[in-house]
Amino acid sequence: MNYTTTLNWIHSHKANGRRPSLDRMRYLLGLLDNPQDKFPAVHVVGTNGKGSTTSFLQHILTSSGYKAGTFTSPFITRFNERIAVNGEQISDTDLVLTAQAVKPIVESDSFQEKVGKVTEFELVTALMFYYFANINPVDIAVIEAGIGGTFDSTNVFTAQAVICPSISIDHQDTLGNTLAEIAGHKAGVLKPNVPFIFGKMAPEVREVFYKKSTLLDCPTYEIGKDFFVTESQKTFTFTQNDFSISDISLKMLGKHQKSNAALAAMTALILQDKFSKINKDSIKKGLENTTWAGRCELMTPNLMLDGAHNEDSIAKLVDVLKNEFSGKHIHILFAGLSRKPLDTMLEELSDFDLCVTTFNFYQAQALSDYPDKYQKTPNYKKWLEQAEKNPNDIFVVTGSLYFISEVRNYILNQ
Repeated sequence: MNYTTTLNWIHSHKANGRRPSLDRMRYLLGLLDNPQDKFPAVHVVGTNGKGSTTSFLQHILTSSGYKAGTFTSPFITRFNERIAVNGEQISDTDLVLTAQAVKPIVESDSFQEKVGKVTEFELVTALMFYYFANINPVDIAVIEAGIGGTFDSTNVFTAQAVICPSISIDHQDTLGNTLAEIAGHKAGVLKPNVPFIFGKMAPEVREVFYKKSTLLDCPTYEIGKDFFVTESQKTFTFTQNDFSISDISLKMLGKHQKSNAALAAMTALILQDKFSKINKDSIKKGLENTTWAGRCELMTPNLMLDGAHNEDSIAKLVDVLKNEFSGKHIHILFAGLSRKPLDTMLEELSDFDLCVTTFNFYQAQALSDYPDKYQKTPNYKKWLEQAEKNPNDIFVVTGSLYFISEVRNYILNQ
């Protein structure tokens, strides 16, 4: 196997669809000698903010002198980003090595007769556990769940802590149509006595979270109740009881990122018992060094990419634009997936100079299917040329993360 054949082999499992089965996952991991039990890890669940929060916590752990693995999805530039150590993506060689260890097991007749074929997400999750346990052993990992929690392929270990940045309506076909139903799925990763750290939630979500936490004796840490963010212009102060860190200045824009940073800081304080090198300086340094591709990412001073792919993340993007760029003329290019509530999302963006497009992805909304009231362009590359010609205006590319990935690659290759 080389890198290309390995990648093709991994992606060939997409055809197996989404058939979450923890039985299949546990059986596979058992045959791999349960790598998920060989290192401590934090579990990150929720609708939006998982990737940013994961990155904040990884940077804190790395700044504290620990070797910290991360598992995230989807990737923005290269598949290898999904499995990383201290922010460095898995090397092509190591990905091949890891795949060679797992492939004979999942392709054996006995395995497939017993539990069936693995899905792509199950396979990638298994590769991650094996890599962090055996190929490039980590001190700790921060593992982002896929969709949901209860039946998610990552829900096979007992976490040091569980973090949930936000709950909003998304993936209703899998998770249900109400916030309470979705919250139930996300909280399904909780195990007895595991600390649960979460952001500002709707009342019905809080009710689900506190009920589940009480049932399992999980200590809870809620932003605005147990720890606090106090904003002052560009910086903020994090406070928990008599502990505080002031003048934290993030590279990432938006109030929601200050909240995500605070969740990571709170989690770091909880981890301090077992990871004693974590201190005030390493928390601040970690937070201030964090970047996350495709999330309010300024590619040039006036061109921003943001993978706002559901109603909640669009609302957060609008908040960033109104607060950070007030008085500027803002142009937006949007491309989304047909299964999303695109009418509502576009309505939220309609205060700006809005243009829609499409891109090469099987679930992308066709240009002809967008309402005629919006400007349309078949060519995002042409639209991007405006940014250079109008340096005083702000240009924002948003929508599906798959679209952001394509545009980002194009810009970086220019």
